Amino acid sequence: MAETITSKKNKNQQPPVEMSFWDHLDALRGHLFRSAIAIVGFAILAFLNRALIFDDIILAPKEPDFITNRLLCQLGKWLDVSSLCMDQYHIDIINLNLSGQFSTHMSTSFFAGFMLAFPYIIWEIWRFLRPALYEQEKKHSRGAVFAMSMLFFMGVFFSYFLIVPLTLNFFGSYSISNMVTNQISLASYISTIVSVTFSVGVVFELPVFVYFLTKVGILTPEFLKRNRKYMYVIILTVSAIITPPDIFSQVLVSIPLAALYEVSIFVSARIAANQLKAESA
Repeated sequence: MAETITSKKNKNQQPPVEMSFWDHLDALRGHLFRSAIAIVGFAILAFLNRALIFDDIILAPKEPDFITNRLLCQLGKWLDVSSLCMDQYHIDIINLNLSGQFSTHMSTSFFAGFMLAFPYIIWEIWRFLRPALYEQEKKHSRGAVFAMSMLFFMGVFFSYFLIVPLTLNFFGSYSISNMVTNQISLASYISTIVSVTFSVGVVFELPVFVYFLTKVGILTPEFLKRNRKYMYVIILTVSAIITPPDIFSQVLVSIPLAALYEVSIFVSARIAANQLKAESA
């Protein structure tokens, strides 16, 4: 059963595009295919640069000479907080499966390809959605691809240079008994790095999600303000879980996340004010 998007020439109405359901499906398939090609291309590039991806990026945060670890260690000595210093222990990474290193190489290369291709994927999604937007919505959505890409990579860098070292510091040194030695499996280490980095990158897209949810009327700035204290409790709880058990590390992680929530409230308030102004006009 065909569905169509009909439109009028008025700039405040839907754009002059008429497509059937199968036309939309065919267009979506083209965007997904080009996105997949970009991911595979970057994944091959990552696969061929194994030393850079693993030695210089993936495995670097566990070493005491990693830039964040050195800075945190100096800061810990200045504040007399020994838990911030990673030169007190060493994380041993072991491989348990015969094909473990090869499969890890493949999966990590694919993930790296997806991360590098993220701006292009967002651009393809934007190209698919753009014809269905009003002219006014197109005007206010300019720069959306750039903003989403920047927020995502800001989250990735924030996670990689701060949350990941603190997480490795805490869990790598945590011990229930002196009779138990930590030997971290390669799969466990990689999955931790990937999940923490990617999830924080997605969390940094919060202002974008708030923007669209406010546009469709699901969220309001009043709701976000009313639940601010609960969100701060969640932020502090998450920070306490992923950081060493000292107040300085928790605050170090909590401040950017709290600032991100405040930015989301500002975005929601601006959208709500613009919608109210348009309705009044």
